[in-house]
Amino acid sequence: MMRKTILLLLTMLCVETTLHAQEVLIDSPITTSLDASANANSKRVQRIDRQLKSGTAFGYKGEFLIGLTASYGTLSSEDSDFMVYLDDMNVEGALTSVKPFFGYFYRDNRLVGLRLGYQYLDADLTSMGLNLGEQNDISLNIEGIQLTNNSYSAAIFHRSYVALDPNGRFGLFAEIEGSVQVGRGEFINTSGETPKYTESRNRKFKIGFNPGMSVYIFPSVSASISIGLGGLQYTTIEQFNEAGEKIGSRCASKMRFRLNVADINFGMTFHLWNKKEMAKKY
Repeated sequence: MMRKTILLLLTMLCVETTLHAQEVLIDSPITTSLDASANANSKRVQRIDRQLKSGTAFGYKGEFLIGLTASYGTLSSEDSDFMVYLDDMNVEGALTSVKPFFGYFYRDNRLVGLRLGYQYLDADLTSMGLNLGEQNDISLNIEGIQLTNNSYSAAIFHRSYVALDPNGRFGLFAEIEGSVQVGRGEFINTSGETPKYTESRNRKFKIGFNPGMSVYIFPSVSASISIGLGGLQYTTIEQFNEAGEKIGSRCASKMRFRLNVADINFGMTFHLWNKKEMAKKY
């Protein structure tokens, strides 16, 4: 009987010691430091939030818009890169364009549209002298030249927007367009005793790339600026004299991608259905 009692006491003591050791292991500072280290590592591998939310839209599917872009540029003798060779150059000109357009968002941030355009060019060259030096024995004097050109265009374009803030008020867009332009120009040379008149008729086919930026200034009105970066272009020109007889023609094609300071357009756009405000309510 005494032997069984002693064995029972020893068994209970071993169980209590084992439970106490487990409590010490759970509450030990070593385990706590391991958990803290694991949490620190999990925090370090988290992605950085750059505030570019994929769900943010500058324009919503089903939204229509109408707008107008316009540009104006001047040309003077100070813009020439050949002033070393040109003497007494006096030229003045202006280039004005107006382009109304209509668009439809076929999905969020994706727009297709139609753009019409009118462009007017007016330039006067009152005097210019060309001097390549005495050793080349080449000199030329030109004066009394006037040039005017009126052009009309139609284009189909596609825009892809990216919103820059969570509310979708600021956005960048990439635009590609295919356009056709027809125009008529008048070239008058008054340097001689009798003025000489030449008429030119031109046609231009172009695929261009025009990136830009837009911002909402009112809930349903946005302002934009776009810059022409060139593209593919094919041009045909026919020349006629005063009697309407064809005296010459030429064709030219080029591929050029660069900033064109004469193709910077400022625009205003009206969103006919303000889906952005409707989306905020839901």
